[in-house]
Amino acid sequence: MRNSSKATAAKRRQYGALPYRLRDGSRRPQFMLITSRENRRWVIPKGWPKKGKSPQSSAAREAFEEAGVRGAVAKRAVGSFSYEKRLKSGAVVLCDVHVFPLEVRRQSKQWPEKQERVVKWLSASQAAEKVDEPRLGQIIRRLARKYDGADSE
Repeated sequence: MRNSSKATAAKRRQYGALPYRLRDGSRRPQFMLITSRENRRWVIPKGWPKKGKSPQSSAAREAFEEAGVRGAVAKRAVGSFSYEKRLKSGAVVLCDVHVFPLEVRRQSKQWPEKQERVVKWLSASQAAEKVDEPRLGQIIRRLARKYDGADSE
């Protein structure tokens, strides 16, 4: 049921990066997904706001820590999605993730969470299908259309 007590609690904000790349002159972008540490779902790098950092800088930092990528991060979010996060205490909080596109320029060989996650590059349609959050899938497809004018199906 959508109106559970969890859903009525205040949402906590997170910032996420949606890493993408354009390869070999192709106008069709590829998107990077990573696995979550707990249940190995396919997700994007995301995390809590960092004190003294802009939302986009927080998202870019998460992209490096969780996926080893650096690049040009957009100044404005392209959308948001919500999900339920289980905290270390066992409590579940509803998080609203603001998504910032990040055009990947470099992918490091080593990064802080490399041993804890799997990283995969996918087409827009593959990435949109793998994520559990429908709104995140829509964001991926919409960003892809910006590049190739099609649905990337």
